Amino acid sequence: ENKYHHKSYKRDNITTNWLIIDIGYSGYNDKTNFATAEAQDFLKFQNGIPASKGDYSIKGARVSNFNLWFFMQRVNIYKHVVNLKYGFGIETNNYYYKTPITYIDGGNPYTIRDSVSFSKNKIAADFFTAPVMININTNPGARWGGFQISFGVSAGYLYSARQKQESNERGKQKQKTDFNLENWKVAYVAELGLGPVRFYGSYSMTPLHEYGLDQFPYNVGSRLSSW
Repeated sequence: ENKYHHKSYKRDNITTNWLIIDIGYSGYNDKTNFATAEAQDFLKFQNGIPASKGDYSIKGARVSNFNLWFFMQRVNIYKHVVNLKYGFGIETNNYYYKTPITYIDGGNPYTIRDSVSFSKNKIAADFFTAPVMININTNPGARWGGFQISFGVSAGYLYSARQKQESNERGKQKQKTDFNLENWKVAYVAELGLGPVRFYGSYSMTPLHEYGLDQFPYNVGSRLSSW
């Protein structure tokens, strides 16, 4: 008589995953009311053409989000099906403008429509971030787990920001400053997984800028993780 056994894997109540990598796309949902004086004043020297959403449009077909999570831990809450998942790492976000928008730093930073054509024109915002999520694993006994979903929130602190531009007229230029970007970022976060394949997403509850523009960042992409 032949007997077949399905091998299951015992799970520890607390497991740690080191050095997780995200690769994806950074964008933002622009909810700015450009009819307000504050939005119009944030773009100086309009030359009679009012500021509009098109002045801050970004390219959507390139890799612009890279995250490195130093660690993530998963804590069993109920039979390894329901878990608490949290971690800490860095988020790097790049917003590549289609237009020659340029940030001018100072006591009250603002933007202008520049006079040159840039081959590269981006704003970068990097955060130390800590996500906290509820994780649901439909098959905790499998080696890679079954279908998984995680959802929760994250809090991040801006540790670096800069504008980088390249053009024939000026060559390569980089300005490192926080401009008027928000120092704190609070976001909804989620993750989907099937076996070793993972996808992530986030949507910020706080705008990218302190004033002038109401742009709410989001990230989507794939996650290289063992669980």
